[in-house]
Parts: sequence; C-alpha cells; structure tokens
Amino acid sequence: MAEQFDSSIDVSETDSTGNAVARRTRASLRRFGAKTPAVRETALSTTSAPAPRRTASTVHPVRRIVTVTAVAGLVATVAIPAFAAVGNSAEAVTLQQVAASDAQSLVVASEAQPDTLVRGGYTATTPDEIAAKKAEEAAKAALAARLAAGGEAAAFGGEIPLVLPGSGIVRRPLPYYDHPGEPYAGHKGFDYMVARGTPIYAIADGVVVASSEDGPGWGVYVKIAHNIGGQDVTTLYAHMLYGSRRVSVGDTVSAGQLIGQVSDTGRAYGTHLHLEVVVNGTYVNGESWLQANAG
Repeated sequence: MAEQFDSSIDVSETDSTGNAVARRTRASLRRFGAKTPAVRETALSTTSAPAPRRTASTVHPVRRIVTVTAVAGLVATVAIPAFAAVGNSAEAVTLQQVAASDAQSLVVASEAQPDTLVRGGYTATTPDEIAAKKAEEAAKAALAARLAAGGEAAAFGGEIPLVLPGSGIVRRPLPYYDHPGEPYAGHKGFDYMVARGTPIYAIADGVVVASSEDGPGWGVYVKIAHNIGGQDVTTLYAHMLYGSRRVSVGDTVSAGQLIGQVSDTGRAYGTHLHLEVVVNGTYVNGESWLQANAG
C-alpha cells in the first residue's frame, strides 16, 4: 500500500542542520516503505522548535554607548555656555554701552571762542577804499608829526587858545566861520564852513559821552551831554581833524574848552564843522539855539 506524504506542511528553516537530517530521514523511510507520520512527527518534534526571539527590551551594547555619548554631548553643549555666561555676568556689556565707550566728540563752531574783530582791519575791500584808507592813514601820520612839532598853530594860521574868550553859560563853538552850509532834507545838524584846522570849543559845561576817530559818517567826532537851565542838552561836533581830539569819554569839560579842530573826515564835502544840538530828546536848529542862548 502506497504511503502518502503531505508536502504542504512547511518545516521551520531556522536550523539548517535539523532540516538536512529530517530530509534524509524521510528519504530513508520512503525507500524502505516505512510509515512516515510518526517519523515526521518525531523529526519535527526534534528539529522544529523555534529559536527564542529577541525581545524589544533587549538593546544592543553599541547602540547603548552611542546613545549615552550623544546625550552627554548635548548636555555639555548647553551647560558649558550657560556656566560661562553666569561666570562672566559682571563683565557683560550691552551694545549701547559699547557704542557709548566708542563715541566720538564733536566740537561745534558755537563752542569755539571767536577772535575779537577790530574795526579798521576789515573796512577796505575795493581798490578805491584801500586807496582812501591809505590816504587817511597818511593824513593821520602827517598830523601827528605836525602836532608833535607844534604844527597845530600853523594849520590854523595862528596860535590856538585852549579856552575861547568870552563869558556865559553857553558859548559859540568856533572863534568865527565863513558862511553856513546849505540845509537839505534829512540833515539834522548845522554846518559852519570854515578853514581846516580852525579850533572847536565846547558850547557849555558837560561830560563827554562819545569820542571817536571813526564815527558812522561823522569821521572824527565828539559828543557832550549838558544840563543847561534844567534841560538835558547834547551837542555833537563832527568831521574833526584826525588826531586833533583833546577829550575822551568820561572827561568833564567847561564852556569854551578846546576839544578839537575842523576838517572834512567822514562823509563831508569841504572842511566844516557839523554841529548837532538835541534838547530834551528833540533835534533843534543849532545856530538858532545858539543865537537865543549864547552869551
């Protein structure tokens, strides 16, 4: 009776040696006509025991070492900078502090102290102005030489008295004059046309409030404040000769005292004395006021 072999049953291939023995056993049984079921069961029971599987909790030693090393590196990366930051917190600075320490200072023009400008050192700008300035300087130098040699008397044509002869609280400013100047609009003074070098005298007692070699349009001039009959009076004497002023600001003068000499300095056409008289703040005609008040 032929034996039947169920080839559909698979045998576990986990052990290659056990499989080879089972195949040889089955081949021998077929050759001798022996029954196979028992033998098959015996072979299977002997060789097909499944090998124990590796559980999920089992970790390969190499993987464990790699994991521990990675964790240690991560801890070192985070901890060391943090420790350094804590240790150097006292020395930490902000960007604003760095900018402040590197800031540069700027000195503006308003902080610099400008040199004091001296009038006379910058007035001449055109060739004509330069020539006029040189002529004025030459005239000043010549006059200074004449004054040093007593030449003021020669300029006047005679000896100049320091006090104008006469009496009275109010005196005339000149020993004489040739003729009055022509009045014109806006002209606040009275012009006495007279020779260069003619002496000029204070019209009354007073105090010098201005005295300059370079007045605004007046050239060389002197201004005196008076109190005459209870009235505030100021008198201004302009276009004087360079170097002829005999009084300075703050000086006290008397009526008829010599204060300078006639010339044409400043904006003047011909030698003359420009006299201004202001009474209680109002300009008056100088010659008319002198006729009413001079002795």
